[in-house]
Amino acid sequence: MENEIKKRIKDSKRIVVKVGTSTLTYPNGNLNLNLMNRLAWILADLKNQDKEVILVTSGAIGVGSKSLNFKKRPTITREKQAAAAVGQMELMHIYQNFLGEYNQKVAQILLTKEDFRAGERKTNTNNTLETLLEFGVIPIINANDTISTFEIEFSDNDRLSASVASLLNADLLIILTDIDALYDANPKTHPEAKRIAYVEKVTDEILSMGGEKGSEFSVGGMETKLLAARKCYDHGVIMAILDGSDPLFIEHLMEGQDIGTVFDCKK
Repeated sequence: MENEIKKRIKDSKRIVVKVGTSTLTYPNGNLNLNLMNRLAWILADLKNQDKEVILVTSGAIGVGSKSLNFKKRPTITREKQAAAAVGQMELMHIYQNFLGEYNQKVAQILLTKEDFRAGERKTNTNNTLETLLEFGVIPIINANDTISTFEIEFSDNDRLSASVASLLNADLLIILTDIDALYDANPKTHPEAKRIAYVEKVTDEILSMGGEKGSEFSVGGMETKLLAARKCYDHGVIMAILDGSDPLFIEHLMEGQDIGTVFDCKK
């Protein structure tokens, strides 16, 4: 990774962090509370460095599915929406408790694709988020799965996080996931696969490297992350994919360590 982009990452003022279902939960679907606490600590520490932080979280359907005793992610839309309604409450309660321990204020924002289309709703969405950031609040954003089937069917909030980063003219989007980087082959089935540390531009060849989705409680795979990287490129946002098993990797990235995969953007 070039020194120039390392400096741009280190100097990032407005940072969006996205965490996925497979990162937030154990394989059995229960929340990984230890990881969520460490993530809260890292986000609070970024705030203490006078950086603006936005968290985009998945997990509502997965957590709600567990609470409603589904053995796996439901397939019927109304059941998914019910699970999202239950899981979102649990997620926000935990985030508020953990971040509150580090003296951080949080706000819940639930969005759909309609909130990013040109017009009054997009303006209102941007104004609300900008105002929250001005007051030092960490917005916690999720897709409004209880009313929107688009988000349920087509992503695990990777593209949502890219839309948020683009809307807010963020400097950096960090996607925490269950794989530590983009590889030239699936490392779970090809041990010889090589990590791709830096991507200058998301080409069709890069997009073809997208693999399968994560756990049975999640939707997103590498393909949605690469689509998010392409959107970020077009809007001047650096994006990084990091191993979500230890939120401390965020700090390592900000320090300039060569980890994960960094996607450059239009300058």
